[in-house]
Amino acid sequence: MFDRELAFAHEVADRAGEIGLAFFRDGFEVMTKPDLSPVTEADLAIETMVRERIADAFPGDAVLGEEQGGQDTGDRTWILDPIDATKNFALRIQVWATLLALRVEGDLKVAVVSAPALGERYAAVRGAGASLNGAPIRVSTVDRLDAAHVLYAGLKTWLGEPRREAVLALVAGAARSRGFGDFWGHVLVARGAAELMVEPELKVWDFAAPQLVTEEAGGRVTTIGGGPTVDGGSVLTTNGLLHDEAVRRLAG
Repeated sequence: MFDRELAFAHEVADRAGEIGLAFFRDGFEVMTKPDLSPVTEADLAIETMVRERIADAFPGDAVLGEEQGGQDTGDRTWILDPIDATKNFALRIQVWATLLALRVEGDLKVAVVSAPALGERYAAVRGAGASLNGAPIRVSTVDRLDAAHVLYAGLKTWLGEPRREAVLALVAGAARSRGFGDFWGHVLVARGAAELMVEPELKVWDFAAPQLVTEEAGGRVTTIGGGPTVDGGSVLTTNGLLHDEAVRRLAG
């Protein structure tokens, strides 16, 4: 089930990678959106391409994208971030990706996370597992926070938060911690290279595809409070074994 959609998502990711790498290599203009976040020519070109291909292949499906908006129809909606980690892209840092997910009647069903500058392609279908470059991946079996590799998008974002002390204590108590932000922190958990990734605020196009990849790899993804992920809310990604303990500690 969803074989056609997965194949389509891979095809789109291939083309998005070609577009993104060409700009990454040859240069591009960086503009500033009304919310003061950056957007590049590559973001705009990739989103336009994906929307055109979805319209051709699945004309009845809705599209919700970072650059051109849209809405979740509640039936079938493709959720797109043409370049996640645009700031990295603009600085010529290779950690960026195209994120594409299909949500059907409220449930994520298909996801592709394509990071061409890293040579990494993550994919998942609900009930069929997750993969990295075609090979199955699973979360780690670490079951103690003091043995865990904890990731965060950046400490600066937490310094003014009510959870500041709880987050700092979580990081201080981990075996290892690093500031791997954006999609990469979440898929590192999915592939078993880390146990926990926490972010205070993400849009749905930032977390939808990594969420399904992580869940199909055996992990859990919720808000910091342990509830379902929501557009604009916090995101806690873990290997599952540490999830309840992380929620409890972060509540402090």
